[in-house]
Amino acid sequence: MGKKGKREKKGKGAEKTAAKMERKVSRRAKKEEEDLEALIAEFQSLDAKKTQVIESSCPPPSPRLNGSLSAHPEKDELILFGGEYFNGQKTYLYNDLYVYNIRKNSWSKVEIPNPPPRRCAHQAAVVPTAGGQLWVFGGEFASPNGEQFYHYKDLWVLHLATKTWEQIKASGGPSGRSGHRMVACKRQLMIFGGFHESARDYIYYNDVYAFNLESFTWSKLAPSGIGPTPRSGCQMATAPEGNIIIYGGYSKQRIKKDVDKGTLHTDMFLLKTEGAGKEEDKWAWSRLNPSGVKPTPRSGFSVAVGPNNRSLLFGGVHDEEEEESIEGDFFNDIYFYDIGKNRWFPGQLKGPKSEKRKRRRGRQAEAEGAGDEEMEKQPPQGPVEIVKEVVAEDGTVMTIKQVISGAAEEKERSESEEDEEDGALSQQVEPCPRSNAMLTVKHGILYVYGGMFEVGDRQFTLSDLYSIDLHKMEEWKVLVEMDPKAQEWLEESESDEEDDDIEGAEGGEEEEESSEEESEDEGGEEQHPSVQPDEKHTDYLSRTEQYWIKLARTNMGPDAKEKKVVKVAHAMAKTFYEDSV
Repeated sequence: MGKKGKREKKGKGAEKTAAKMERKVSRRAKKEEEDLEALIAEFQSLDAKKTQVIESSCPPPSPRLNGSLSAHPEKDELILFGGEYFNGQKTYLYNDLYVYNIRKNSWSKVEIPNPPPRRCAHQAAVVPTAGGQLWVFGGEFASPNGEQFYHYKDLWVLHLATKTWEQIKASGGPSGRSGHRMVACKRQLMIFGGFHESARDYIYYNDVYAFNLESFTWSKLAPSGIGPTPRSGCQMATAPEGNIIIYGGYSKQRIKKDVDKGTLHTDMFLLKTEGAGKEEDKWAWSRLNPSGVKPTPRSGFSVAVGPNNRSLLFGGVHDEEEEESIEGDFFNDIYFYDIGKNRWFPGQLKGPKSEKRKRRRGRQAEAEGAGDEEMEKQPPQGPVEIVKEVVAEDGTVMTIKQVISGAAEEKERSESEEDEEDGALSQQVEPCPRSNAMLTVKHGILYVYGGMFEVGDRQFTLSDLYSIDLHKMEEWKVLVEMDPKAQEWLEESESDEEDDDIEGAEGGEEEEESSEEESEDEGGEEQHPSVQPDEKHTDYLSRTEQYWIKLARTNMGPDAKEKKVVKVAHAMAKTFYEDSV
């Protein structure tokens, strides 16, 4: 048998194995999904009681990850939908809808009758049709204890002009999944990959589906060539001519009973159409070998489409799996992929121009100005990895990795040699390293909301909002600061597991109200401190001081005095410690 025949036989064998695994997962997941369907139906009955659209101004949304953030096609607004939050004991799922007004820097909550059920790890895509439409497909729902999963295969559209949700029922679509990717491409929604997981089994996908936005019909593509292996959480972008680009992602496979091995993919593929935008188009996979500096291997990164025919990647995590633990390196860097040039390059902050001009003015700053001019003559330095260790309460060491530009690294290095004012100027504001954040681009400005990072066994879920002008790449701006008091973490206990009920995944409204009350109480305690730090608190502070200083400096901005930053950091650590004990 020739090589071609062998490849075809091998391909058919792999297809049969995948189909067999899908049937196996489907059988085992059916019982779990039946249990969760009743819970989802209960939530939908509560949503059905809403009969009118209510839009009200509100504080920033609660901490979350794996939601969707989309730019309104006609207004200066960002749309946040869904997501999840885990507090150590319960998983909370959301289907609330928030709108961020860019010009006013304000949030509003929009309650619309009959929304999609609560979910996370779904995909959303915006098209400009009829005043703007937000399309949502798939995602997952989890039981409060996070041990059972329901994967959606439904398709919804939010009509932005009329503020109405509509479920689109069309046969022949993808199976239930989460972690897939979806983009709008020439009057079609294109969906690739994802995974489906039950309590004991899982399956990853590499299939491609297209939903026609004119005929409202699904079609499964059968591209020729060798495409990506099954995966979730990849980067999916569209080229101007209608081609699709896939990069990276994550998958795992069972190597023996109860032992799984994860794979961080770093390969890149092009899905090219050979027709003229019709349903009967022929598609073909080919492998891309881009030039430049590719992102370091990671999962949980977030993606968006930037200006100048570039897609971008932000953050993520690289997990080092050891025998009894997983140590994660979290990122807050940006990588750009130039679609036209097939080239990767890291995003490097240039620093604000106004600050550079100020440093050059005056006779007293002549020496410093000359130094700056010499720096400008030097060729730009590549990105530099900064590795920091954070120690949790239980002594677990968490490594957080940052990739920053050479100029920023020089600024950090010289900070200890300058006085407080100069040190404040050289300190750049930036989002803390994170994974599973929500990203979107509007008018060439990148917006980053939420996400999470881990310290030891504890998960920190974020609710901050940052922006950066991708045309200038000068500096990050803090639009919404992270509130340390919003961080709740409850240790697991047998009694807590027994108490899991419908409230755990209802959407977090009661949780938000109670947390606000707790914040008020905590505020009162801070005004009248009656408890002096004990020896354990002192020891905890000494082990985690640098972490809290980092958080405080991020929230307070570059102009804050060092002494004040340290004072606020100690107060944050004290509050967290007292809540923990």
